[in-house]
Amino acid sequence: MNLIALGATGSMSGPSSPASSYLVRADDGERTTSIVLDLGPGSFGALWRVCPPSEIDAIALSHLHIDHCGDLMSMQIYRRWNPAGPLPPLPLLAPADVIARMRGLDGYADDDTFAGEFSHGVLADNAVFEIGCLKITAFAVRHTIPSYALRIEGPGPHGPQIITYSGDTDTCPGLIEAARDADLFLCECGFTGADSARGVHLDGARAARVGAEAGVKRMLLTHIQPWTDPDIPLSEARAVWDGPIDLIAPEVTYEVDA
Repeated sequence: MNLIALGATGSMSGPSSPASSYLVRADDGERTTSIVLDLGPGSFGALWRVCPPSEIDAIALSHLHIDHCGDLMSMQIYRRWNPAGPLPPLPLLAPADVIARMRGLDGYADDDTFAGEFSHGVLADNAVFEIGCLKITAFAVRHTIPSYALRIEGPGPHGPQIITYSGDTDTCPGLIEAARDADLFLCECGFTGADSARGVHLDGARAARVGAEAGVKRMLLTHIQPWTDPDIPLSEARAVWDGPIDLIAPEVTYEVDA
């Protein structure tokens, strides 16, 4: 399994990165399964630089804040108006109101809009989906709207592997269960220790405590605001946990075994 950040900045696209989006790929010896986790503004173009969007097997949206789902509109246009002809419905794992949300953004009232481009699988706590050689389990987490951490299990060269993506969340039991024993924990870090609000985002220290309690093998921090010095949350995290932890970099391939 491997992971590529198509966009990694928090709350909006920034000068050095699109907003949240991550490509996960796994090969079972017969074919490669590719899923996109979130599709924030600017990330569709980054996806196209990495692989043809037609080769994606599914999209999973952790929640429906615009910085995590805005470029779903781009994918819809790509699939509906593709020069080679309309593409078949793509599995879309997302909260229940995703289609209504996207129709509102599009401003188009046709009931068939999005129905031809996506096959909607509704995220809920402990919902499980099988996409190719990947198993995706959703865990309800703590944010300002319904939000889910996503645990992705797939084959590796030495046995099963686990990537967990936190989505947007503060500390909560669901996040720890989603990350339990993960080989790679992709964890949001939208705040620093200077932020006093709770129930929205993690800071570096709280993110590292989750990773330590869950027994993860490696952490990558993401969703850092464009105005935040990324060394601040990274140093906060390293002060709490001495395991392998770093900042994710856009369009770099992270092998789970590495």
